[in-house]
Amino acid sequence: MLTKLLVCLTGMPGAGKSTIAEGLKSKGYEIINLGNAVRDEAKKRNLDPTRENLGKLMLELREENGPGAIAELVQIKIESSTANVMLIDGIRSNDEIQVLRKFGTVKLLAIHASTDTRFNFLQKRGRSDDPQTKEHFEERDNRELGVGISNSIALSDFALSNIGLTKDELIKNSYEIIQRWIK
Repeated sequence: MLTKLLVCLTGMPGAGKSTIAEGLKSKGYEIINLGNAVRDEAKKRNLDPTRENLGKLMLELREENGPGAIAELVQIKIESSTANVMLIDGIRSNDEIQVLRKFGTVKLLAIHASTDTRFNFLQKRGRSDDPQTKEHFEERDNRELGVGISNSIALSDFALSNIGLTKDELIKNSYEIIQRWIK
C-alpha cells in the first residue's frame, strides 16, 4: 500500500492556510480542516460556535486527551480516505504532527503573513469565531502561541511568505511546493 502524503498547513490565524486549501480542492486534493473538527465537536456538545466556546473547547480537548487531541479527531477521515495526498489545514503543534505521522508521511508547509494582513483577512472572512477587534485578535494569537504553533512553524519543511501575493499566486506557489514533495 502506498503511504499517504499528508501536507500539513500551519501558520498564525489569517495567514492564508484555508485560502490555499480551498484553492487546491480544484486540483483534486482532499482537505481536512482541524478547526472544522473542533467546530464539529462543539456541535456534538451543543455549544454555539463562538470565539470563546471554540477556544475553550480546543484547550479542553487537549487537556482531556493530550496535546495531539485535535489531530486525533480526524483519524477516521484520514484512514478511510482513498486519496494519496491530503491537505491537513490548521496544524497548531508538534504533538499534532506526531499523531498524523501514524497515518502517513507528513510534510509541513508554514504560511507567514504580517499582523495587519492577518487581522484584515480575519475581519473579512466571516467565520463565527473570527476576531472583530484587535484585542480579540491578540487574544487568539496568544492562545495559538500557547499551544505551540510557533514550534510547528519553526520546524516546517517549507515556509511560504504570503506578503504581496495575490490569492492566485499564493495557491500556485503552494501547489508547486506540494508537487515537488510528491515527486
